[in-house]
Amino acid sequence: MNKLAGHILTPQGFLRGVLEITVDGKIASITGEPIDAAFVRDSALRIILPGFIDVHVHGGGGRDIMDGGDAAASVTGIHSQHGTTSLLATTMTAPMGDLETAFAGLAPFCKDQPPKNAARLLGVHLEGPYINSGKLGAQPDFARPVAVDELNRLNAVAPIRLITLAPEVPGNMAMIETLCAAGYIVQIGHTAGSYEEGVEAMAHGAAGFTHLFNAMTGLHHRQPGMVGAALAHAEFAEIIPDLLHVHKGALHVAMRAIPKLFCVTDSTSATGMPDGEYRLGRKTVTKCLGGVRLVDGTLAGSTLTMDQAFRNLVNTLGLSLIDASRRVSTNAADYLGLSDRGRLMVGTWADCVLLDRDLKLTDVCVEGALIQ
Repeated sequence: MNKLAGHILTPQGFLRGVLEITVDGKIASITGEPIDAAFVRDSALRIILPGFIDVHVHGGGGRDIMDGGDAAASVTGIHSQHGTTSLLATTMTAPMGDLETAFAGLAPFCKDQPPKNAARLLGVHLEGPYINSGKLGAQPDFARPVAVDELNRLNAVAPIRLITLAPEVPGNMAMIETLCAAGYIVQIGHTAGSYEEGVEAMAHGAAGFTHLFNAMTGLHHRQPGMVGAALAHAEFAEIIPDLLHVHKGALHVAMRAIPKLFCVTDSTSATGMPDGEYRLGRKTVTKCLGGVRLVDGTLAGSTLTMDQAFRNLVNTLGLSLIDASRRVSTNAADYLGLSDRGRLMVGTWADCVLLDRDLKLTDVCVEGALIQ
């Protein structure tokens, strides 16, 4: 049994104490004395938080999820070094053959035992192809309406946990209830839909929004758009807090309006790599000046990591450690229906990040194993 000592964030608040881990990677006990969160950064003791959960990861370490093969090993490995302890591999809008290649590569990594020194791969986020061709963003133009036969074939290879779709695309709205009944989480994104269509989609079971504000109709006081539907009615939504995709003022608006807003990286193969050209599905993207863009300047995912997302929330946006932790971990776990991740308590997986007082990572623990 391993032990971690420091300021431990539990659902009841911070404890100055010790977290013990069983041989199978679960939390056996947490003991200690309560400490006011305001004083946690005043000592040299490490800060121990729930591991970060990222439901929108396209790549990292020079590899793209759409590459198939062993790309997932590089992607889950690089993100684990930045505190992500579990993630959803996110695909691009693509022909069925490309998706089948990606899913075949992901299948082994979705089994019971994660690779050593890697984040747990919880399944797949299918970002498209069921989106609006007029709101592609950096997605290739292979958009099409929902096709259940495609989904069934792909899901039989690797588990699909999350589907992004545009509800206004003919046929898609009527499919939302069917998809939810089949166990998929449906979220709205890459959409030219109206406020009314957003509200209707949520009534049919759509649970969240893909990278809020980006690739969707914006808020206007006479046409509230899809952003207005999210701000007025959503409990959950993704947002990219790299301070490029969304202005910090808009981040504050979203955090105030959406109770369980959570952060994603939308990271690409350029994450953790030097400036230069990389692949995002079938497209070539360029990493420079802290971002990733297409030739025409369109933002094309990011190089954000979850530890930097956490620091942005605290240092730039002024969130408390507790609130920031929820938005990079607990809220995403709740969205995915996971009670054994995203919180540190007896019986949950020992997915932990350990940080110093400057919020720099010192160690990462995935299911009880330290990342080397």
